Amino acid sequence: MIAYFSRAEENYGVGVVEKGNTQIVAEMIAEETGGDLFHIQTVITYPDDYDECTEVAKQEKADNARPELDFKVDNFKDYDVIYLGYPIWWSDMPMAVYTFLESYDFSDMTVIPFNTHAGSGQAGTVDNIKEICSQATFLDGLVISGADTQNEPDNTIEQVVKWVAKIQY
Repeated sequence: MIAYFSRAEENYGVGVVEKGNTQIVAEMIAEETGGDLFHIQTVITYPDDYDECTEVAKQEKADNARPELDFKVDNFKDYDVIYLGYPIWWSDMPMAVYTFLESYDFSDMTVIPFNTHAGSGQAGTVDNIKEICSQATFLDGLVISGADTQNEPDNTIEQVVKWVAKIQY
């Protein structure tokens, strides 16, 4: 399964987009692996305006919030490999990704993180995921500039293809 959080509308460095940066990468991974896509979405949607969205995200992080998710994976235990995708917000994963991680038992699963960012790389998020999913096995993640997903799709798909081949999943 490729589980990912992504937000369209106004995004940093690329303007208004129909498809979020992380969603683009998730769909590329699904194409390469044949995995099922699961879009992590909150009940209360984030503002379309970039600045408003960042303020909501900042407050959620300060509150250590766990936003309610709109959908759940009923057959989660049918999967043994989870690609987990997210953007970096305020040097962390969106709090909705924490809600997702804390909602399931990742024991005996392989977790493969991937993220989009605007200059902060993984920002320590893999350590946070490993702490929550301590019974899982982890493979090296993929880190891609969010702007590249929109502005350089050929380069992005090349990175995804090489990464999937390297990790052999």
